[in-house]
Amino acid sequence: MGSVHKYKTKAGTRYLVRYKKPDGVQAAKRGFRTKFAAQDYLATVSVSISANQYVDPTDGEIRIAELADTWLQDQAAVLKPSSMRSLESAWRIHVKPRWGSVPVGQVRYSDVRAWVTEIASKRGATTTIRSYGVLAAILDIAVRDRRIAENAARGIKLPRKQPKRRVYLTHQQVHALALQSMQPTLIYFLAYTGLRWGEATGLRVDDINLARRRVHVQENAVMVNGTIHVGTPKTHAARSVPYPDFLDALMRHQVGRKPRRQILFGDGDAHLALPNSQDGWFAGAVRRCMTADPGFPRITMHDLRHTAASLAISAGANVKAVQRMLGHASAAMTLDTYADLFDDDLEYVADALSRARDATVVQVVESALSGASLLVEAEADPDRQLRR
Repeated sequence: MGSVHKYKTKAGTRYLVRYKKPDGVQAAKRGFRTKFAAQDYLATVSVSISANQYVDPTDGEIRIAELADTWLQDQAAVLKPSSMRSLESAWRIHVKPRWGSVPVGQVRYSDVRAWVTEIASKRGATTTIRSYGVLAAILDIAVRDRRIAENAARGIKLPRKQPKRRVYLTHQQVHALALQSMQPTLIYFLAYTGLRWGEATGLRVDDINLARRRVHVQENAVMVNGTIHVGTPKTHAARSVPYPDFLDALMRHQVGRKPRRQILFGDGDAHLALPNSQDGWFAGAVRRCMTADPGFPRITMHDLRHTAASLAISAGANVKAVQRMLGHASAAMTLDTYADLFDDDLEYVADALSRARDATVVQVVESALSGASLLVEAEADPDRQLRR
């Protein structure tokens, strides 16, 4: 399968390993300090070739940037533009400057760990995790292509994401916000249906069933790099979402005389763009509410989705209904996202258990007392049992 040869250098004796690769081409690796190390390497190569697991060292010379181009193209074919933008940004800003010119075969675990630590010291957990994920995914391709034997990036401990503080408005606060807004119907609609901004602004007139007070969510309009991209909802699944009857008149007015394929919100021709978070119409409405009511929280547009979940749960909706309304992939995801909203349910469970226990204990006590009473009567009149 191969052979070991000794040769002389200025630094002393070294050993050369020669062997044939699976394709029959002669290969060699030099520089071993001891014959034992050379023989050990030859044995490892022989076993990997026999097991069809051989990795040609020359294949590991391809640079990470070369594989990244193919990987990014593959991701663009399956990801939404907004998600793709985040990956491209992570690659361009954090991964490429450090790893783009590095051959995949020269990536070391310790180097990746130091790089992750450096990013985490300067940026948030989300950026760190996303950047690491890009590098690890590219190296996964190298492993699958048998350019390297294993992914040196895997197994590194990453920082944990801190959950963002969620803000929930009350019915009164939603009403106040709608009155201060230039899009009151849209504010009500978002706060009582839980649709994402892109899902709501992607609705068309023929997506609404006025008789049943339902909307059919099947498109998502998201702005990426100044351009609105229209695609499927976040989970790629269409869903039907009801809206409360108090919105009936507002929704009918919103439809008006628009043709069936026009966009529901806005002028009917162009999708509404998400207002600027600093000086847009929504931020202005929030500031006016905060001025009028010091207890009004500072919120984002997405907090209206959280508000919808909160109002639904407080109204008694079960978790499965909330999941379908929000378009979550599973009820478990809804529970994980809004676990804090189910605290009252936990207290109800505890109270229910307490009531059940009390009722059971009362029955046991009453039964025991009844038995004791019969025993006392029997002891007082022994002939009573015989007469019975």
